[in-house]
Amino acid sequence: MDQQATVLMARLWSGVSPLSLALAGTDWWLHLSSSPGTQWRLARQAAQHAQAWWADALRAWAQTAALAAQGPLAAAGTLRDAPPSPEPAATAEMTALAQALQGDPRYTHPSWQWWPWRALAGAAKAVELWWQQAASLRGMQSHSREQMRFYGQQWLDMWSPSNVLWSNPQALQRAVETGGQSLWKGWGQVIEDVRWRLGLQPPPRFDPELVPGRKLATTPGQVVMRNALIELLQYAPTTPTVQREPVLIIPSCIMKYYILDLSPHNSLVRWLVGQGYTVYIVSWKNPDEGDALLGMDDYVRDGVLAALEYVHCATQVPVHLMGYCLGGTFAAIAAAALGGGDARLGCQIVATDNPGVKGLLASLTLLAAETDFKEPGELGILIDEEQVRLLEDMMAARGFLTGQQMAGSFQFLHSRELVWSSQTRRWLLGEDEVGNDLMAWNADVTRLPAVMHSQYLRQCYLNNDLAEGRFRFEGQPIALRDIRVPVFAVGTVKDHVAPWRSVYKIHQLVSAEVTFALTNGGHNAGIVSEPGHAGRYHHLLTTGMHEAWRTPDEWLAVAPRLEGSWWPSWQAWLRAHSSGEVPARTPPVHPALGAAPGRYVQVRYGD
Repeated sequence: MDQQATVLMARLWSGVSPLSLALAGTDWWLHLSSSPGTQWRLARQAAQHAQAWWADALRAWAQTAALAAQGPLAAAGTLRDAPPSPEPAATAEMTALAQALQGDPRYTHPSWQWWPWRALAGAAKAVELWWQQAASLRGMQSHSREQMRFYGQQWLDMWSPSNVLWSNPQALQRAVETGGQSLWKGWGQVIEDVRWRLGLQPPPRFDPELVPGRKLATTPGQVVMRNALIELLQYAPTTPTVQREPVLIIPSCIMKYYILDLSPHNSLVRWLVGQGYTVYIVSWKNPDEGDALLGMDDYVRDGVLAALEYVHCATQVPVHLMGYCLGGTFAAIAAAALGGGDARLGCQIVATDNPGVKGLLASLTLLAAETDFKEPGELGILIDEEQVRLLEDMMAARGFLTGQQMAGSFQFLHSRELVWSSQTRRWLLGEDEVGNDLMAWNADVTRLPAVMHSQYLRQCYLNNDLAEGRFRFEGQPIALRDIRVPVFAVGTVKDHVAPWRSVYKIHQLVSAEVTFALTNGGHNAGIVSEPGHAGRYHHLLTTGMHEAWRTPDEWLAVAPRLEGSWWPSWQAWLRAHSSGEVPARTPPVHPALGAAPGRYVQVRYGD
């Protein structure tokens, strides 16, 4: 009965736990109600923000009136030109308001600079600025403080004047210019989106050729191993010789593997093959009801270790193991288990001069992968005991978390960009979203088994067992300090899933030299950052095992900045930790297994 009640509550609250929100709200209200000085301070700040908004609105009215006095033709022409430069702000609040409006992409169109639209946008931003101060009260739990700030911001974003036709001057101007055609097209896209969300039609926005095996995931290769959880792909060489040590890539099971093999121009796999490496990659099965009881042990054993066993036995040399996102967490667990002697592979282990664990690993690379979850960033806002309990009851009803539910969580975290701004462009402006390879991949969502997801949330996010030495693999405790091979870790500046300062903590956890790269971009775009990509740069610095600890900010202050993609820096590091070249390895052809991209990546579900 409790489970059914929780599932119903989850449906009514769109997957957000009202109990978690109520606890945060109670924490905020009790501290506010017992702090008269804070009440007075917030009231005074509200008055100051209101005064700043009034002054800003009056200035916009004066500029609009002066322009209107020159005639309607002058006014119409100026609306399409750059906005007038604002006068110097008289107070700190006015400066903050002007900067907030200037930095918000929703209000960058010139028409927002004029009365009454400037007043509407200014009012929305003034309330946002005040709420950032009001949400954080002395004495509150840090999680409650983050929740109040976040959920309050979500509510304010929903009521932004840019989301409504009658208060969006850009949409009104577009409607006038097109004779209403933009609104007619937008209404059609509203119907299209509703039908898609109800499951009545497939997503309408992408080129049907943007699927694995056609325009995506086209690097030639073969499926060389398959079990109930993974397919292992080996790619065909394009150079006569390759580095002796192969590269095994473990992507996240939250995503389809071809994020690393998108289009030919930005495929990390294709590029790495062209640099002279034997490349393998894991393609995870998209789980169904029969996989509900799969746990983290299964993913590490039948995913990472099974693939590692095949690659090591096929090549008879140590392996460069690389993991991305959750795949990096799995790879770190596997490397720690091997270092502690708790995992055994089925083939004979080859002796090596490399100081790696048991001769199995030549190195470990972690891309945007957390191993210490104490500070998980914005994703931590949605993870607490009440929220996890709600998710567990939701998953118990079907045996998995659906791909749409998973995608909805990330959209909720960034609803301003991924929901409201997108809907404004499509519904109010009548614009088409031009699908690209990354957008098509992002829409190709995957499920997560109930037990594995529950264990991941509890053991990593809630308890931080992996970093604090309490994590057990197949019943045996493991410690990340048993990782003794060189580590290359990548963080991205705008990562909201695995914040780079959290990823950086790998320095404190392993018994090895760590080379850390910090690249601009986000969790996906920062990783898919091919050479030649305009505007890319990264910081790079190697820290020896016995060097003194640097905080993330101290590291950033001394790490050299390198222009361009981080890929060549990683490739140079891989080569430095390899032992020479051998003739290129051609993947074996198994008719029963087939060619890349394989079967598992093709499995999609409508939920």
